[in-house]
Amino acid sequence: MSNARNKFSPEVRERAVRMVGEHRADYGSEWAAMTSIAGKIGCTAETLRRWCREEVSRRTGPAAQAASERERLKLLEREVKELRRANEILRKASAYFAQAELDRQGKW
Repeated sequence: MSNARNKFSPEVRERAVRMVGEHRADYGSEWAAMTSIAGKIGCTAETLRRWCREEVSRRTGPAAQAASERERLKLLEREVKELRRANEILRKASAYFAQAELDRQGKW
């Protein structure tokens, strides 16, 4: 089984996937293009279909992750902003009450 997996080099796989994309318009369907091209390079149409799907997932995977990372970053930046605002309010309140305590002790 391992021998069958390594029969085609990555370069051949990339070229086959690129050919499917380039010649898709010449055929009635994507499957027809895959069947024709697979016969020319010596693999099955199902193998070529799997290579095409893997390539699509490779292209969209990082983009989807990047989008979710951007969203996560926005949420974290918003949270940091809110926490800084809360800290500033607490700092001012602490200074106000400390001053009030000092003023009160002087009156006794």
